[in-house]
Amino acid sequence: MKKFSSMFMLCMTAMLVLVSAASAHVTVMPKETSQNAYEVFTVRVPNEAETATVKVEVKFPVGVDVSRFESKPGWTYESKKEGEKLTSVMWTAKEGGVKPGEFAEFRMQGKVGADTTELAWKAYQTYEDGTLVEWVGAPDADKPASVTTVKAAAAGEEHHGAAAPAAETDAAAGHEAAEAGEASNVPLILSIASLVVALAALGLALRKRA
Repeated sequence: MKKFSSMFMLCMTAMLVLVSAASAHVTVMPKETSQNAYEVFTVRVPNEAETATVKVEVKFPVGVDVSRFESKPGWTYESKKEGEKLTSVMWTAKEGGVKPGEFAEFRMQGKVGADTTELAWKAYQTYEDGTLVEWVGAPDADKPASVTTVKAAAAGEEHHGAAAPAAETDAAAGHEAAEAGEASNVPLILSIASLVVALAALGLALRKRA
């Protein structure tokens, strides 16, 4: 029985590690969009340290023109330009920030380029103790940049104008919500898989005892 308990605890520990790894990265949603599309992008920032996150900076990829930011209570933001193009934004907490065990989301709107195939978002997360975490690496790196895949637009699907029509904005928000739902299912899937492994180990241990 002690042997089974050890095996069960090992499975549970592995499950917690996998869940933590799946949800700890700074990510930009949606994970897929279309060329020429107006899109609402959501920057999701989890806190994986023992101090609060107080600043979040995101640099915009070449293939997207970000034009608007959603106001967020308790935070201020400052954007930077090169010529007429916005190149980055930094959100700063007025007080408190994102506490350990919490996450926050920041929203912005932009138009995807006609020839864009991928958007790699470089993010910089600053903690209250001064620690800076740079989410700028390749997809297989320990601290990867979040990547949005851009698919080709359908014929006649090009949009013009400084602001997205309301219908397009609603569609983008719906797309984002779907992506968020898919992301939130990852820990559940991993938990189920770990439970199956644990039950299999229990069955094997009982069979050997018999």
